[in-house]
Amino acid sequence: MSAKILSVSRARQILTAATKTRVLVLGDVMLDQFIWGGVSRISPEAPVPVVDFERESFMPGGAANVARNLTALDVPTELFGAIGSDDAGRRLKQLLGEQKIGCRGLVTHAARHTSVKTRIVAHKQQMVRIDRETRDNLDGRLTSRLLAELKLKLPKADAVIVGDYSKGVVTQPLLNEIKTLCRTRGIWLSLDPKPAHHLNLNGLSLITPNRKEAFELANLPDETRNPNPLADKNLMLVAERLLNELRPAVLLITLGELGMLLCQRGQRPFHIPTVAQEVFDVSGAGDTVIATFTLAIAAGASSVEAAMLSNHAAGIVVGKIGTAIATPEELLNSFTS
Repeated sequence: MSAKILSVSRARQILTAATKTRVLVLGDVMLDQFIWGGVSRISPEAPVPVVDFERESFMPGGAANVARNLTALDVPTELFGAIGSDDAGRRLKQLLGEQKIGCRGLVTHAARHTSVKTRIVAHKQQMVRIDRETRDNLDGRLTSRLLAELKLKLPKADAVIVGDYSKGVVTQPLLNEIKTLCRTRGIWLSLDPKPAHHLNLNGLSLITPNRKEAFELANLPDETRNPNPLADKNLMLVAERLLNELRPAVLLITLGELGMLLCQRGQRPFHIPTVAQEVFDVSGAGDTVIATFTLAIAAGASSVEAAMLSNHAAGIVVGKIGTAIATPEELLNSFTS
């Protein structure tokens, strides 16, 4: 099957239909802070570079970046998660409002710190990252509040995306309830997993692990590499095990410079080579993939079309620095360039 099967006219049709859908995003929201500067000398105090500060910027991160990728493609989006009663939480809500992301589903808890990831970047290279966050699981009361907010919006939703970054919002009771709610209503449910979290991921519509996460989920060592993923016996074994054990409708394994592998039960895995021209920063690329795939499915695309569209979107964002998004124009132009 040719990777050219998705035409620019069909991509445009999918993106247009997606603007009439509604996607709910629930998970660990974050504030991404970037400190930009230049390096011209080494510190006399220690063998480390001295970064001369130039500017700083803030962007929604984690599940909030998934939502940002959706609204960038004009998909009506509601975000659900937990933030602290702090400056970072207030800044994040302001950014979400500016990007037309519904955030009434963000619950505030005074005992939690809003997750902040500070990246120091010099000459297009990330030098170091500093994390400030609470990783404790949400208590039962906050989980119930989140579910109550979600239930209010579900009747008009076409899909739900769960962004688990192991920061405490996505607990097993929460995920179990979401799975039941979506299954009962026939709503597509996507999840980007964190294997270290050890959640029961059985019965989801879409799971989007990267290669490392896929091997961890399958509890198998990653001992082989092959430039042709379809000839990588261990990768094929991992895909088969995850499809049989977790039984998702679709398993999409992202493979970095090798593109992605689309897997469904009863079908031969389909490899989609990367379309990235240059790779500056892979942070947030997984958010772009799950957002684009899910909006395409909600718009009536096939799983192959959704994977191809998300592959093009990922190719765009890795060519930018920082957690980035792809616009409709950039996405459509990528099919003709």
